Amino acid sequence: MKRSTIIIASLFTIASITVSCKSSSATTEGSGQRKGGDRPNLETIFAQLDTNKDGKISKSEAKGPLAETFSTIDTNEDGFITKEELKNAPKPERKRERRN
Repeated sequence: MKRSTIIIASLFTIASITVSCKSSSATTEGSGQRKGGDRPNLETIFAQLDTNKDGKISKSEAKGPLAETFSTIDTNEDGFITKEELKNAPKPERKRERRN
C-alpha cells in the first residue's frame, strides 16, 4: 500500500511538471516574440545587430527574420538597413498558433 501510494504520487508529479512545461513553451515557441509578447524596439534591434556601430545594419550583421527579409527592407538597395528603412518596413505577419 505504501509503495503504490509513492508510485502514484511520483507519476502525478511527473505528469504535472510535463503539462506545465508544455503549456509554457507553447506560448513562446515559434511566436517570434519574447516572453510577455514584447517586441524589441528600434534602438534595441540596432544595439544588438549593428556590431560595428556605423548606424546601419549590413547583410552580414542581420540575423533571423531581418536577414530573411533583408532585400525587402533595404528599399534603396545599398546593402544596408538604416533606422528609417527599418521603421518603415512592413510589419511581419503573426504566425497563427495551432489549437489542439
